[in-house]
Amino acid sequence: MATDTWLVVGLGNPGDRYARNRHNVGQMVVDELAARLGTGFSRHARANARVAEGRTAPGGPKLVLAKSNGYMNTSGGPVSQLADYYGVDDDHVIVVHDELDLPFDRLKLKQGGGHGGHNGLRDIISALGGGDFLRVRVGIGRPPGRQDPAEFVLRDFAAAERETLPILVQEAADAVELIATEGLTAAQLRVHTSA
Repeated sequence: MATDTWLVVGLGNPGDRYARNRHNVGQMVVDELAARLGTGFSRHARANARVAEGRTAPGGPKLVLAKSNGYMNTSGGPVSQLADYYGVDDDHVIVVHDELDLPFDRLKLKQGGGHGGHNGLRDIISALGGGDFLRVRVGIGRPPGRQDPAEFVLRDFAAAERETLPILVQEAADAVELIATEGLTAAQLRVHTSA
């Protein structure tokens, strides 16, 4: 398998209607990574996704950045197809996603685990046959009062959150690069101790 290649999937829903939603923060992060690599997304021939490819530095690991063309709850098929196409094992798949169980502006990195009610993760676990991939969990906080979580994640970030959102997106992109260049444990030490 391609040991220096990492498949980095930013979860979200397609189209302008969802682009600024909390649920699309994963796609915001892969957009930031594509900008850093100086590359853009294009339709992939073998998967229902848009991809961008580049290296973190000359001779550094290759990042295949991906955004599904389908909705969040159908993310698994494209992830599985891309992992097969690029010859990437689950331990070189990084899924960047919104996380209700973390306060806004917090990041947590982990490998493996369940879906925690997240439909995108549920579909990826099903398609890959397990949950042993890596996750960059981007905190979006819990909905206020009795608001339905499904409604909350499909709302844009609040005005106060939008002020610090670019920093959160940059930090999540930094975390992806750290995982690819230094490994998960080193990335966790850096990210979790700075929180």
